[in-house]
Amino acid sequence: MANQNSNYIIENVEAQWPRINKPYRFDNAENRTVPCDAFDDNARYEIKFRMTKDQAKALYLGMCEAYEAKKEKGWPEKVDMPFNKDEDGMYTYKATLKGAYGKEATLKPVQVDSNGSKLPEDFMLTTGSTVNVAVIFVPYNMREAGISLRLKAVQVIKYVPMESSTPFGKVEGGFTFQKDDNPFEVVEVKPTNNVIEGEFGDTPEPKKVSKKATPKPKKTDADLASIVDDWDD
Repeated sequence: MANQNSNYIIENVEAQWPRINKPYRFDNAENRTVPCDAFDDNARYEIKFRMTKDQAKALYLGMCEAYEAKKEKGWPEKVDMPFNKDEDGMYTYKATLKGAYGKEATLKPVQVDSNGSKLPEDFMLTTGSTVNVAVIFVPYNMREAGISLRLKAVQVIKYVPMESSTPFGKVEGGFTFQKDDNPFEVVEVKPTNNVIEGEFGDTPEPKKVSKKATPKPKKTDADLASIVDDWDD
């Protein structure tokens, strides 16, 4: 039976719109989710994830066991399956953590790599990455009954690099950057042994090669006259 106070790990699911590097809230004026202070209203950490049918069944079973263990008199006998089913047969749900409980800020969810090593504080998990999600089941019965998933930690199994966005489309026939256009590209020049040795003052003395002296041709009067004519030009 699942223990609502122990971690339940949802393995190998696809991250969707993770916001766990800092607290976030939905801003009605901007009509979007924005970073915020941990004590702001509705501040929280959140990760949605996609899972297969078998993963969803196993998670729902664990949630129901935690509900049964916590259920009090007057609570509904059971809770409905809360996941959303996508058109491709996958199921989507989310795990959250409030930015603060009362006057105490919560510790943000831990993020680790596949070796279990802690990732940097500002690490930005991306949609499409494959992750393990550690949660705690929190059964409740308020206006309605259910089991929330309190986010504790995320392990990144496969990271999808973040793509930079641009407002521009392709312009046919326009400027394109070619590798040869880069004036700062370093071109490797392999020096000869003589050059390297010469820089350190240990250039070997060149071998002397005896050559027979070639007699210089005698300049004729016509040759000398042509040189003078060239100077005049």
